[in-house]
Amino acid sequence: MKFLVTIALFLAISLNSICAQQLKFNSLGKFKVVQFTDIHYVAGAEPSKHSISMMESTLEAEKPDLVVFTGDIVVNVPTKQGWDEVLDVVIKRNIPYMVTFGNHDDEKDMRRNEVAEYVATKKLLVNNTVKIDNVDGYLNAAVPVMGKNNQPGAIIYAMDSHAYSTNPKIKGYGWFSPNQVDWFTKMSSSFKRPGADTLAALAFFHIPLPEYTTAFNDTKNKRLGVRYEAECPPAINTGMFAAMLQAGDVLGTFVGHDHVNDYLVDYYGIALSYGCWSGSSNTYQRNKNGARIIELTEGNRGFHTYIREFDGHILYKTDYPFPKKK
Repeated sequence: MKFLVTIALFLAISLNSICAQQLKFNSLGKFKVVQFTDIHYVAGAEPSKHSISMMESTLEAEKPDLVVFTGDIVVNVPTKQGWDEVLDVVIKRNIPYMVTFGNHDDEKDMRRNEVAEYVATKKLLVNNTVKIDNVDGYLNAAVPVMGKNNQPGAIIYAMDSHAYSTNPKIKGYGWFSPNQVDWFTKMSSSFKRPGADTLAALAFFHIPLPEYTTAFNDTKNKRLGVRYEAECPPAINTGMFAAMLQAGDVLGTFVGHDHVNDYLVDYYGIALSYGCWSGSSNTYQRNKNGARIIELTEGNRGFHTYIREFDGHILYKTDYPFPKKK
């Protein structure tokens, strides 16, 4: 009876998460994700055309199964037109996509809920539930990637890491609410099946966790990529990393926010990772814009990843967990 209740809960939550677009491993058992972040797009601005060009060339070369936008995507008016132009790049290629918000996506003519409501009307958006009851933030989702026998083979989490501190005593950026941490724990548990291995999962959001700084500062932790600026995490740690560590499903977290950081650092078996700044001269810049590519293999608790710059140059190609030295 308990098993049947667990399955019923799993199906109910999963159907709420999937909504419109089912994700699947391909016939070779692969699932490829392209992460674009910090585009800082402005409709009609000449520099933003460089971001569109980079996105188009990346998608043509990589042919991903999913695109994830991890915040600070459209940052100026007209907001709706900006989202139309950015999302058209994936929609016209019939590629499913997910959107998480950063700290700049709701600073102009539309509030955060209004941006979420508008984005949720667009075709092919996977995380199109605007608001989950009793969970803070918008477009939070846990979506299975279906594998053999139409069973979940992996999980993709998209989470709203908020914008700025709302506590007058604390400066800086926002943090995951305790109810989001609880939601993550419940969702992770719902995907566990008796006698089965824990599914591999990837988590996408905008603002890095405080553990990013801790992990990179400790030189015993293996890393790949560079840190050109100090991380800008929230001042408050509400335990999202601890929850992920305890759940045992998340293999890597993928953020943006700090434009000139592009590293991946191994911290207790979770790859704390940055994407690659995908913007233009509308904002401060990494030397070249690009995207992070992540590929899962069905049945394998690991992933392959690299950064692809706008001119096709590949950086930091690796498997994770990092291969052991021979």
